[in-house]
Amino acid sequence: MFSFRTLTLFCACIVTMSARAADPSVIARGEYLARAGDCIACHTVPAGKLFGGGRPMETPFGTLYTPNISSDKETGIGKWTAAEFYTMMHTGKARDGELLYPAMPFASYTKVTRDDSDAIYAYLLSTPPIHQPNRAHELRFPFNQRSLLYGWRMLYMKPGEYQPDTTQSVEWNRGAYLVEGLGHCTMCHTAINALGGNSASKRFEGGLIPVQNWYAPSLTSNKEAGLGDWSIEDISNLLQSGVSNRGAVYGPMAEVVYDSFQYLSDEDIRAVAVYLKTLPARAGEKLVPATAAVAEQKNSLSPLGKKIYDAQCALCHASQGQGKLPHFPPLANNQSIQMTSSVNPIRMVLNGGYAPGTKKNPMPYGMPPFAQSLSDVEVAAVVTYIRTAWGNHGTPVSVKEVNALRSAPLY
Repeated sequence: MFSFRTLTLFCACIVTMSARAADPSVIARGEYLARAGDCIACHTVPAGKLFGGGRPMETPFGTLYTPNISSDKETGIGKWTAAEFYTMMHTGKARDGELLYPAMPFASYTKVTRDDSDAIYAYLLSTPPIHQPNRAHELRFPFNQRSLLYGWRMLYMKPGEYQPDTTQSVEWNRGAYLVEGLGHCTMCHTAINALGGNSASKRFEGGLIPVQNWYAPSLTSNKEAGLGDWSIEDISNLLQSGVSNRGAVYGPMAEVVYDSFQYLSDEDIRAVAVYLKTLPARAGEKLVPATAAVAEQKNSLSPLGKKIYDAQCALCHASQGQGKLPHFPPLANNQSIQMTSSVNPIRMVLNGGYAPGTKKNPMPYGMPPFAQSLSDVEVAAVVTYIRTAWGNHGTPVSVKEVNALRSAPLY
């Protein structure tokens, strides 16, 4: 049996833990870390109540609906303990032991330390309770059978907090912790296979984001978004403000910058940039010589493309694609224009878009959509011209590719 002294010490410990959880500095740190983890993006419906959940997540297997993680005691996490919250982050298991679907990035969040998990928990419990029952997922058979997740976890889940690399600097390790843990950057920048997982051997090598039809470029390839020849300043500006001298963010990455990265400190953004810049370059990359068919396609489309570019694009991006910094990015020697995948430049011409409004770029300039004014042939022509003019080494774009992306979702 417990002695009176033991019971007293136990109660004192509980009081201390509760006081610590309610400490404003802990809550503020938790809010910062929740921003770093981009929790709002998934757990808050646009224009909805903070952390009330219910946002639909379209996947190749059906639709998942994000859970309520507000402080509500009936429909949120108000009755959870800090230990239960950490178990969920660390193992991908809910309070009742149910396996979570990997749309929740627990394979990355497992790297989060217990102290940081406790701070996020304290912050979430400080938010207003939102009484909103969770919505059941709508997954096709057999993907609605959670028992299959045991196999998925054996292949793609390796529990364990981040362990610093003692051969690297404190700054590098901080960047690695944010990128590999809370930032869960591999979820987009590593190709997702038919099982909804990604291979560690292909980390950061880029891939098409399923359903959304945006291409997350490789962070290891200098033919895509490899950052080996970027300055730390340019990388930091892109992540924190959404624009830099090398380009701007659009599509899903714009949402990441808007909801998450713009709120990180200059020191943390720099640490992320330092880590990303050291990612190993993909070995053996060479330019593939254009075939006769590719050259013919380029030659047939480029004259029309130049005519459209001069009429519609040169005013902002300049006659030789040099751009007009800081608001209009260059298209000449722009890696995002020349990637193997032409999805992103096609979508930008069709749908237009704005860089996110951020604290460091509160009034972003944008690009109008041309889907209504240009035909598939014209879009293919102008994107082909942009990808191959001024020394760019991209490949031509087909009319079929353009047509397939006309109906793609805008997010």
